[in-house]
Amino acid sequence: MDFTFTEEQQAAAEAARGVFGGVAPDAVPSPALTLGAVADDFDRELWARLADADLLSLLLAPEYGGAGLDAVALCLVLRESAKVLARVPLLESCAAAAAVQAYGGEELRSELPSRAGRGEVVLTVAAAGRTGHDPAELAVTARQEGDHWTLDGLQTAVPWAYNADFVLVPARTDADRTVLAVVPRLHEGVVLAEQFSTNGERLAELRLDSARIAARDVIDADGAWEWLRDLLTTGTCALALGLGSQVLRMTSEYTGKREQFGFPVATFQAVAVQAADRYIDLRAMEATLWQAAWRIASGAPGALPAAGDVAVAKIWAGDGVRRIVQTAQHLHGGFGADTDYPLHRYHAWAKHLELSLGPAAAHEEALGDLLAAHPLG
Repeated sequence: MDFTFTEEQQAAAEAARGVFGGVAPDAVPSPALTLGAVADDFDRELWARLADADLLSLLLAPEYGGAGLDAVALCLVLRESAKVLARVPLLESCAAAAAVQAYGGEELRSELPSRAGRGEVVLTVAAAGRTGHDPAELAVTARQEGDHWTLDGLQTAVPWAYNADFVLVPARTDADRTVLAVVPRLHEGVVLAEQFSTNGERLAELRLDSARIAARDVIDADGAWEWLRDLLTTGTCALALGLGSQVLRMTSEYTGKREQFGFPVATFQAVAVQAADRYIDLRAMEATLWQAAWRIASGAPGALPAAGDVAVAKIWAGDGVRRIVQTAQHLHGGFGADTDYPLHRYHAWAKHLELSLGPAAAHEEALGDLLAAHPLG
């Protein structure tokens, strides 16, 4: 097996390191000290720099102004963004634009992906369902009536909804099919209610009350939602990997300098063993992430559908990132809870990522269903 990234993928990662190099993870108020949202908007200045570096159009074909790269390249960029807790809808907007490009109608494809790739419009996705634990596609119903669709239902925990221009909403039809509706944030029948994540970011409960969406703005191609959901989940795993990598690095630096009884605490066996266990978690997160991203990017067949590899990656990412930040808090002692030190922010973001798009237990159940449907051997 060749695990080497292509030159184009490495170039994307290098460009990302250049853009994210000056981002401070504590540039907004601490979520531990803020009752509401830590900020009213995402980092627009950083968003503009990402657009200038062509990092918002990685997955778009050249005819849409993109680089024509794949999910692996996007995950490399997301990994770098999480190391500094970049407050931008990079995953959601890139994944949504790619889904429109791959599955949308001609009129929708001709407008939305290019504008999203230039950063002119911001996209997000309603992917958490009514409660965060049920399938998102069952939370909203869609009825086709002539040249438009009517949407009714509710989606919870929609990221960046208050600042996005459009929300991609999965919905179930009377024929038991899933469509993807491109819903404007400001639209009749669309109501947002504030919610707040563990990391202090403002989410939204999205309520659709007989919202009429033009047929041209509804994607009804088979497999569109499943592909987008797998890409979002894999991207979330990439964010967890980047965050875990940075937290382990911070822990290594701290325990290497902190002395007890005249020796760095990193030299104590109990500390070294705990750090080694978390390093193993990180390597497992990495291996399962790239397997899932490769399956999505290549479309290669396997013993299980690509959703199986995505489920394995999310199981490791959710449990692994939680164990990494908990061990980091323990080994940092009081500094782990100090709001003047950035580790507590990483802990808050890790909990958000752990639960995003379903905790590990939900993906274990999904993996079990896949194994039952596709017996191995």
